[in-house]
Amino acid sequence: MWYEESVFYQIYPLGLCGAPRQNDGNLQPRILRLLDWVPHIKKLGADAVYFSPLFESDAHGYDTRDYTQLDVRLGTNADFARVCKALHEAGVRIVLDGVFNHVGRGFWAFRDVQEKRWDSPYKDWFCINFDGNSPYNDGFWYEGWEGHYELVKLNLRNPQVVDYLLGCIRGWVDEFDIDGLRLDVAYCLDEDFLRRLRSFASGLKPEFVLIGEMLHGDYKRLVNDGMLHSATNYECYKGLYSAFNCMNLFEIGHSLARQFGPEPWTLYKGLHLLCFADNHDVTRVATILSNKEHLRPLYGLLFGMPGVPCIYYGSEWGMQGDKQSGDDALRPAVEHPQENELTEWIAALAKAHRESRALCFGGCRMVVLTNRQYIFERAADGERVLVAINADGAPYDAHFDAGAASAENLLTGESVSLCGGLSMPPYSAQYLKV
Repeated sequence: MWYEESVFYQIYPLGLCGAPRQNDGNLQPRILRLLDWVPHIKKLGADAVYFSPLFESDAHGYDTRDYTQLDVRLGTNADFARVCKALHEAGVRIVLDGVFNHVGRGFWAFRDVQEKRWDSPYKDWFCINFDGNSPYNDGFWYEGWEGHYELVKLNLRNPQVVDYLLGCIRGWVDEFDIDGLRLDVAYCLDEDFLRRLRSFASGLKPEFVLIGEMLHGDYKRLVNDGMLHSATNYECYKGLYSAFNCMNLFEIGHSLARQFGPEPWTLYKGLHLLCFADNHDVTRVATILSNKEHLRPLYGLLFGMPGVPCIYYGSEWGMQGDKQSGDDALRPAVEHPQENELTEWIAALAKAHRESRALCFGGCRMVVLTNRQYIFERAADGERVLVAINADGAPYDAHFDAGAASAENLLTGESVSLCGGLSMPPYSAQYLKV
């Protein structure tokens, strides 16, 4: 499928476009700001954009009021259709956030229940007990997502709810021609719903992709032929920054071997998980890294390891943001995209990744692993690429049998000697096609 060879770019529209924190009801076409970002996204080498929630909501987007209308703080459906058209014309696919586990208290069906109580035809759309009460004193209890009562859990065992959601997805395809969904808190979703969604989505578009948010556990529980195509690789997200901060590349090396190594017991061989250095929920990588010189080799590792790499807006030029300062610090307004040496580096990594069958489809065989150096092999369809990472501030000579006298550096086009091993510059990443 197309996503297996892609580079994703994540945008949190309510943040990037500078929308008010609470829905003020004022219609402003802020989403059109993204038209100016299309050339930047293309230049960066991304060919798919994942939009965090952008439909009508109470506040942050994950508290949906209406799945059929763009949030008024961002504009109209016609405005977003213009953005989608511009992205598609640039060869960039579109993935939306599917927030189906819960809705906001302002969701039209929940408001009907608040008004009519047990006489509401929508009372079974939610997990409600009329013998209790909610923290908002509604006169009835309802299940909120993980105790957050501003997020009202949908009853995905109700066929009417499922039919409604699938109808909204069909509308998104008809109106915006979307290419897939990232499913919020997929680990909470009813598995029968996911099976129905997979069958439905395949009928909409043969290569409509479903990517689930999963934090831990066995990703194959939901990523399989009958449910999701992919999931977020949080295990390797943590391993990336932690390995560099602790100067212990064994940590990420162990995760990659466990997930994608050549051994028969490898967990996720053949899967294309969504890989990232940061996103809208976690501290920016430029903030969490103790040594900023590690940004280049870290991104080199991200684009070189198995999976589909995803860049969060702003991080391609080293934007800072600390989770301890609140979600707003992670989702700032940005008037125009910026570019610097890090941006150029990530663009080179993205180009090499997309153009290499080995980097898109190969497994992961460890060649050299020390606390500060990591060389692993990716191989597919007759192509073999060595990914060489040096986290140290000093050069390093790695001695190993590469099976060839020289290689092409996919990032520079230069020929590199492999006689007796490899010379690794400080804070470096190399992709060597042998």
